[in-house]
Amino acid sequence: MQRRTLLHAGAALGLVALSPQLFAAGQRKPAANAALIVVDVQNCFIEGGTLPVKGGAEVVPVINKLAGAFQNVVVTQDWHTPGHASFATAYPGKKPFETTMLKYGKQVLWPDHCVQGTDDASLHKDLKLPTAQLIIRKGYNPGVDSYSAFEEADHKTVTGLAGYLKARGIKTVYVTGLATDFCVAWTAMDARKAGFEAYVIEDATRGIDLNGSLAAAWKQMAAKGVKRIQSTDILSA
Repeated sequence: MQRRTLLHAGAALGLVALSPQLFAAGQRKPAANAALIVVDVQNCFIEGGTLPVKGGAEVVPVINKLAGAFQNVVVTQDWHTPGHASFATAYPGKKPFETTMLKYGKQVLWPDHCVQGTDDASLHKDLKLPTAQLIIRKGYNPGVDSYSAFEEADHKTVTGLAGYLKARGIKTVYVTGLATDFCVAWTAMDARKAGFEAYVIEDATRGIDLNGSLAAAWKQMAAKGVKRIQSTDILSA
């Protein structure tokens, strides 16, 4: 089953949220070879944006506090072209959250969101990450969607993030941001695919949770070796 169909597959799988006891716990101070990845904390995914995630703004103070514990911080932005292939408006008669088939497989169709250069695509004004060294923009290929910070939805086109992190000696990534069951989950799973140890900091994320997608995402992440922790498991700098 392709990960990109997770939105519609979650309910059919009959998934139940996994017990926190199955995931790593215990306070830890991130080492110099760890990186915090802040996924898509943009106006488009916050209340009032074009594709809001419920409670999206609540992650901002949590992420701001976490950032002080990390020497390495990476930020991602959804950065779509107008008329992007993932937009429902690109297909006459299609509505948001329906699907279509593209060259790389089934594509969920979204409301127009995070269009390049718009305020909707800007990082949230209260996000304070002065030590962030890199911004990865994804979804700028007009014909291919890109949820993961590591590769586009065709599973072939890489963003360069894995190479960057490896060149910096990074071994472990901690993923935060929006949304848990889409860009966060796929970033974490692709981190594992690229050979990194991966944690998702649950209370520094918020999910969309349509048709069981949140439970499905946690199950898939666990199967890939992604560990689930809380911000309180991270010792401040």
